[in-house]
Amino acid sequence: MAEEIVALRSEQELRSLFGPRDQHLRRIEQALGVTIVSRHEGLKISGEPAAIAKTKQLFEDLLVIVRSGAPIRKDDLDYAIKATLQPQMVQLRQIYSERIEVPSRRRFIIPRTPGQKLYVEAMRAHDVVFAVGPAGTGKTYLAMAMAVAHLTKGEVSRIILTRPAVEAGERLGFLPGDLQEKINPYLRPLYDALYDMMEIDAIQRYLDRGIIEVAPLAYMRGRTLNDAFIILDEAQNSTSEQMKMFLTRLGFDSKAVVTGDITQVDLPPTRLSGLIHVTEILRSVPGLKFVTFDGRDVVRHELVQEIIRAYDAAERNNHGKRGGGAPR
Repeated sequence: MAEEIVALRSEQELRSLFGPRDQHLRRIEQALGVTIVSRHEGLKISGEPAAIAKTKQLFEDLLVIVRSGAPIRKDDLDYAIKATLQPQMVQLRQIYSERIEVPSRRRFIIPRTPGQKLYVEAMRAHDVVFAVGPAGTGKTYLAMAMAVAHLTKGEVSRIILTRPAVEAGERLGFLPGDLQEKINPYLRPLYDALYDMMEIDAIQRYLDRGIIEVAPLAYMRGRTLNDAFIILDEAQNSTSEQMKMFLTRLGFDSKAVVTGDITQVDLPPTRLSGLIHVTEILRSVPGLKFVTFDGRDVVRHELVQEIIRAYDAAERNNHGKRGGGAPR
């Protein structure tokens, strides 16, 4: 039986690593087969030498989170343990190195999966990025964080957020209220993400001055968008004509991020999704980047991952019963 000490800088680091009611500690001991106790100078790890080495690596990863000012969440801990036990996985400290600074009390937003890390890298390196994948993978949230970071650093002069105003077969004309009241429900998820990145007073000032603009996709027609960070959300519900219109709005010193889930198209069956079409015709265009997410990138409640896997399995099974067919 061997022993080793992991040095800590403060009592706060100790509390963060142990978790509420020592939950993190018990989870680590169980997963790695070690015993961990607190000492004045840090943590004492007891166990087999190989297990101790892996536990030290795990704590080094977790300390990157703690020292960046973020809490250790359950999904962070679970991922860190998996990455420690499976060397082919990206280490947690590498994911957290891609943090995005925002001016809210959160201070920064951090990609939490390898797929999200690749997405953040793509947005930093390319002027046009397409993010395709299921709900809960952070496509819109991380794009919003990047847009806010660009605005606060002066890298763009405005943010433009847009969505197709078509969902679940409904049309605006059949909804109650004036035009703004009809439109707002479709744009609410964009506001929700924005409120998590900036203080409410600052958001209102930017909206009033047109520095941040939230509008339906149809309102983009005829415009040239210079010096802007533009996000097209729910792009699977754009038509191919709307997608072409949107992409050709891009002006000088602008960046665009297009997000969507091609399994959730609400267009009539006779209309081709602009997101599906664009993935077929633009993949070879230099300067563009396509990032694809799957269930492993879901960062919502852990049951969401299981739900996505179940739906994916059912869809594969249905394709098999029908004798295959072209993938959507």
